[in-house]
This record gives sequence, structure tokens and C-alpha cells, in this order.
Amino acid sequence: MRTRVKICGITSAEDAGLAIKHGADALGLVFYAKSPRAVSIEQARKIVHSVPAFVSIVALFVDAESDTIERVLQQVDVDLIQFHGEESPQQCDRYQKRYIKAVSMRENIDLVAICDQYARASAILVDSFRPGIPGGTGEVFDWERIPSELSKPVILAGGLNTGNIAAAIRAVHPYAVDVSSGVERDKGLKDEDKIVSFMRGVDSV
Repeated sequence: MRTRVKICGITSAEDAGLAIKHGADALGLVFYAKSPRAVSIEQARKIVHSVPAFVSIVALFVDAESDTIERVLQQVDVDLIQFHGEESPQQCDRYQKRYIKAVSMRENIDLVAICDQYARASAILVDSFRPGIPGGTGEVFDWERIPSELSKPVILAGGLNTGNIAAAIRAVHPYAVDVSSGVERDKGLKDEDKIVSFMRGVDSV
């Protein structure tokens, strides 16, 4: 099965267009003020309005207040929520929206148990762990720590770039991959050449 691609940290309609032009299946919009890739509701609306059919919009939150999430969902037409903090299954379930649960690969993390715990998640996203920074670090973790058989589709993130994406897919066989800093020329600004090279790496496997 073809590996799906989500390009995260989209901050403009122009970058959304580049990602889509070269084959991205999903775009990630970051609603986390501490991120250099954070977007406002107004920015997000402009991006979403530029996106054609059959491309998924994912809204990323990190331990956000429920009022914040509700406000975004009311004003921005998103397809999925990505919970990238310490949200409980109950917090993730409350919005009656399909969601992805991100998991930082701390030492001794039990992905089998997490998949059971977040039973209503559409997928589990596995990302590198750095204390105090919920993703977007550009760091890779040991892919062998991911069990070969999990009850949820796996989205692989964490330090993926043009140089390692093919090896990552061969090692993990994920349902999808998620890239942000690996296809940027600067934080929050995507690089078309890197997107093209990344997508070629995905398609080569």
C-alpha cells in the first residue's frame, strides 16, 4: 500500500499549494502559540479555502483548552484533530471528530497499551522525545522501538527529511509519514526542492 504523506506546519496558501502540487495527502495547521509554525484562525481559513478536494486538513493542538479547540473547529473546516500533548482519551473523544494521537517516544513507552487506551483514535503518530518540546525538533529516534504489529495505523514523524525518508519507510512500513522541518528553508517556510526530493524518496520505496 502506498505510504501517505502529511506535511505539517503549513503557514500560507502558497506553501499549501506547493505541498499539494507535489503529492501531499494531508496538511497540518499548528494551533500552538509557542510553535514558530503557529497559525491564527484567520491564516488557517485562508489556507483551507485554497485547498482542493481530497486533501485532508489536520488541526494540531498541544494541551489546549477546550474553548480554544471549539473556537477553531467552529471557524476552520478541518478533517481531523491531532492531539500532540498529554491529552487523555476522554479529552480527545469529547469533540466527536476523528483524531490522531501523537506519542513522544520516551524511554519504556508502551505503544501497544497506548493503542488500546486511545481506542477511538484514527491513527497513532510516533514522534521524537525532547523534554519541553512537543515535536518539530528535527531529531530522529530509534525506529526499531516501534512494534511491527499494532492495532492502530502508524504515522511516523521525528526528524524525517530528504536523506532518510526511504530508509525510514523500509524500516517501519508506516501507514503514513509526517514531515515539517525536513522540508523547510526556514521555520514555517517550506522549500519546494526539498518537498520534491522528499516525495521522490517516499515513492522510491
